[in-house]
Amino acid sequence: MTKPSLPELLHAAVTAVGGVERQGQVTMAEAVAEAVDDNSHLLVQAGTGTGKSLGYLVPALAHGERVVVATATLALQRQLVERDLPRTVEAMHPLLQRRPEFAMLKGRSNYLCLHRLHEGVPQEEEDGLFDQFEAAAPTSKLGQDLLRMRDWADETETGDRDNLTPGVSDRAWAQVSVSSRECLGATKCAYGAECFAEAARERAKLADVIVTNHALLAIDAIEGAPVLPQHEVLIVDEAHELVSRVTGVATGELTPGQVNRAVRRAAKLVNEKAADALQTAAETFERLMELALPGRLEEIPEDLGYALMALRDAARTVILALGSTRDKSVQDEDAVRKQARASVETIHDVAERITQGSEYDVVWYERHDRFGSSLRVAPLSVSGLLREKLFAERSVVLTSATLKLGGDFNGVGASLGLAPEGTEGEDVPQWKGLDVGSPFDYPKQGILYVARHLATPGREGSRGDMMDELADLVEAAGGRTLGLFSSMRGARAAAEELRSRLDKPILLQGEDTLGELIKAFADDAETCLFGTLSLWQGVDVPGASCQLVVMDRIPFPRPDDPLMSARQKAVEQAGGNGFMAVAATHAALLMAQGAGRLVRTTGDRGVVAVLDPRLANARYGSYLRASLPDFWYTTDRNLVRRSLAAIDASAKAKES
Repeated sequence: MTKPSLPELLHAAVTAVGGVERQGQVTMAEAVAEAVDDNSHLLVQAGTGTGKSLGYLVPALAHGERVVVATATLALQRQLVERDLPRTVEAMHPLLQRRPEFAMLKGRSNYLCLHRLHEGVPQEEEDGLFDQFEAAAPTSKLGQDLLRMRDWADETETGDRDNLTPGVSDRAWAQVSVSSRECLGATKCAYGAECFAEAARERAKLADVIVTNHALLAIDAIEGAPVLPQHEVLIVDEAHELVSRVTGVATGELTPGQVNRAVRRAAKLVNEKAADALQTAAETFERLMELALPGRLEEIPEDLGYALMALRDAARTVILALGSTRDKSVQDEDAVRKQARASVETIHDVAERITQGSEYDVVWYERHDRFGSSLRVAPLSVSGLLREKLFAERSVVLTSATLKLGGDFNGVGASLGLAPEGTEGEDVPQWKGLDVGSPFDYPKQGILYVARHLATPGREGSRGDMMDELADLVEAAGGRTLGLFSSMRGARAAAEELRSRLDKPILLQGEDTLGELIKAFADDAETCLFGTLSLWQGVDVPGASCQLVVMDRIPFPRPDDPLMSARQKAVEQAGGNGFMAVAATHAALLMAQGAGRLVRTTGDRGVVAVLDPRLANARYGSYLRASLPDFWYTTDRNLVRRSLAAIDASAKAKES
């Protein structure tokens, strides 16, 4: 039998998932196949509605080598594992004459731990949850969740937290899960043979396609010990999120609460001298943190340096003592010891990292209203790490609806550690960028409106003219508005103002779960939804419920953001344009994602309104506009109000 062609395979897969073949999807599939065959790298921008998951799955499955697909969101992981992969495999099986296997793999703490479920969390005097199921009153929300998870443990095949519906709080899940450092290991654990995390790893070892998340991909790259099985092809979907996810995994944190927990866990397991030294170091650190002011520490103050060295040394002594003493009076000693060691090792590693003072790290204090102060350390850049670990030994395909900023891929490429496209060199990863377009007719389906007449937004203070403009636009649109704000304070102020002015339901992020808010927004056309960061990227509401997307201002990073400002300064010191490389790139990605909320199907119509005149007036405005979908562009407020009213009237006619 002759080998099936790529168009044949793609046609079979698209038919199986009930989709429609699009030219952009065909172009993407051909480019992915070429990159995989050549062992080269590809950045491919595929607009919403292209069908990009099949655009990479079909050529990857056809190639026959093991593939890892890493995504940023749970929604896409579910779509791949529950919908796209089963149907695609079924459709391709007769043509390929083999049935590729697929599996999902996440970090250990995402899976229910049977040891912790049945034996309880190692007891801490101040926690009072033992036996956790008895001490957490069955009438409390925590107690009910724990009892529900005990029942779920008998039914679930995967033990995956994301398959538990309804979900539970982080606090409840912490009672039944362990980190990789806390895990006893399958050979030492009484429940090792039934372990959900181990079963997931075994399934992944046998699979042709492994679906994972950006965080596990980052852990695999950073920690040296491989978490993912050996693979020949890596596909990163939602790739615009990768740098921030890798940065998150590579960020260390110390808080007084975390240090005190480590002290309590270790105190009964080591000699008094070692325990006292850690306790004293913890108290000194806590006193310093009470006085900490938010902001970057360009140099570590002397008193903090001494406190961190004391913490590091005391933690090292406790770690050594944990290995040499045994206490038969401690119930389930191995688990207690493992949890204590994990807590103390984290303290040691972060304290040592900060005291070593790498020029490639940024250190800062952060203060949170609820959780108090924390000391954080993050890499100045992850581009070198990504270049070395991601692109060295396999073909990598990175895809998203937003990778091309300001007209090319070099901005995103640089953040991933890639030299400008076409750069030759022995150790320079070779890549190409491809924009396969979108099935949507953006100039006919949408308007980009910039409110050029408004005052430039300041850092603080109310924006009366912006509120007037927002109210007028929402009124003209008949509701149907997704409001994307650069801060929660701005979203809250706008919601309060418009609730008093307009007879429209205004939903505000934080007043209910995100899922419930989005459902309520989609179900009622007159409803508006206001919020911040997760709404810029996480809302998929096609149709008449979302016909106006408003951005209150260009979402530059806050000037006092320690990591972003440090990255900007580093680019400038190297002779580059720090503002464009860091702040403008950050804003362009978010705005492209936000504008993408408007048109989700070929029938959608509407307006993206940016209430920040800098998008029209500033020199960088053209760069930001070039990063957005190619909507029809105007600064005419009256024209936009008439357009919104007409779109609203058309939607109402259809609804009735």
